[in-house]
Amino acid sequence: MNAFIENPRPQTAARTLLRLAFGFLFLAHGWQKFFQFTIEGTVAAFGQMGVPAAGLIAPVAATLEIVGGIAIILGLLTRVFAGLLGVQMVVALFMVHAPGGVFVENGGFELVLALAAGALALFLVGPGRISLDALFFKNKQADKVLINA
Repeated sequence: MNAFIENPRPQTAARTLLRLAFGFLFLAHGWQKFFQFTIEGTVAAFGQMGVPAAGLIAPVAATLEIVGGIAIILGLLTRVFAGLLGVQMVVALFMVHAPGGVFVENGGFELVLALAAGALALFLVGPGRISLDALFFKNKQADKVLINA
């Protein structure tokens, strides 16, 4: 079992899978804020949810989700965008979704918790070898964990 854990192929595959899945989800949510709900609708919804400065926060959040989602998919500045998106989701969890309980159907936090966990996991483990970070920055740390467990 130890040989499997130390083999870089499953680790690289896992990081790539995390990047593709979570990058896509963030991109989709940002796209939804811009083009399905519209920024005006998102501003109104954020305001109704009690988000302060909704007129500023809504377009920033939507842009971060689109740009960050694309960057994470590509593995470009992965830790930067994953950290920012993880923090955004933690703030959304406590500021908006926690009172709704666990389940998303009641406005709860299950989705934002999953998104926060995925983004913060990518922040910790990095993008892996199959990433633009590894290619452009010749980053020896692209396939290393940020913390030693």
